[in-house]
Amino acid sequence: MTYHSTEPVRRPKSTGADVKTFVTAVLLTFGVGLLGMVGWAVLDSGFGGFLGLVGGVFGIVWWRKIHGKAFPAVVPTKSVVVLAVVNAVLALILLLTAG
Repeated sequence: MTYHSTEPVRRPKSTGADVKTFVTAVLLTFGVGLLGMVGWAVLDSGFGGFLGLVGGVFGIVWWRKIHGKAFPAVVPTKSVVVLAVVNAVLALILLLTAG
């Protein structure tokens, strides 16, 4: 007698998905820090830094609303690219305001 399972076989995640999740985690935390520093640089006070960090928290909540989790197992490539561009723009703003 043979037994055939009706449950689908789970496929292991690829390393590409793991790398995208790691890059997403790094970019989200780095972006929140950048946003805090941009707030500090623009308003030239600790209150600006606080507002930047609050904006970063709202950004992570928004990200979680879109993707279901803050660090989902499968992240679309487009989302990672958009996150990288946002971080690059924040870094450019910080460099321009610091100089």
